Amino acid sequence: MTTFAPDSLALNRKLPLWYQVSQSLRASILGRSPEAPLRLPTEDALAAHYGVSVLTMRQALKELEAEGLISRHRRRGTFIEPSARRGAPVRLLGSVDAIVAQQSGMTTELLEHGPATVPPELSEYFPGLAEVTGFRRLRSDEETGEPTNHAHNYVRPDVAALIDPADLLRSPMTKVLRDAVGVRISRITDTVEARLADPQTARLLQVPLLSPILHYTGITYDQDGHAVDVARIHYRGDRFSFTVTLEA
Repeated sequence: MTTFAPDSLALNRKLPLWYQVSQSLRASILGRSPEAPLRLPTEDALAAHYGVSVLTMRQALKELEAEGLISRHRRRGTFIEPSARRGAPVRLLGSVDAIVAQQSGMTTELLEHGPATVPPELSEYFPGLAEVTGFRRLRSDEETGEPTNHAHNYVRPDVAALIDPADLLRSPMTKVLRDAVGVRISRITDTVEARLADPQTARLLQVPLLSPILHYTGITYDQDGHAVDVARIHYRGDRFSFTVTLEA
């Protein structure tokens, strides 16, 4: 039986290895194509793929099993759960792969893309630019078709010119920037606040006007410290929570 092929991962030694591996594998699982095999490679093969010990790999798999994304069967192997719930809470521990994982596993509709005026409150991130490229997407639960979040990305024009819009139907913006475009991401800063749904957001997310939503702003920086993407995402308040875990 052919096994599922996870994405590669560049490890950050400042973060727990098991956590990085679990988040990378989680992103691969949630972003897989429908025809991808459900069987995972063996623990030894996965450990070699990620460049970690078998014990580290085992801990990462245990995390995914507890989340209900995989099931492990003695002598048969480890399998992706095809019915695993996709609308998981937003959980970030400090890695790019955590953000990729959070954004994966949803059906995406590209509403529009093209030149966009830089909003005054975002001008500090795009000095000297009057226009950037905007990408607006609506993401829905794969199983129910229910809208879950509305994302608006403002991307530096020279970077946006390298983006194939079709990639955004299959992968999150962070993954496209890193893996398809080749941006060397140095950091992403996140801000989450509670807001009330405006008319456009309420219509797109199919919630009552002025109902609570989570408003996320994420700024992605390249290795030179320049902002390449500012994401504004509205999450349905009845579908998402936001948890940050700080490791000593």
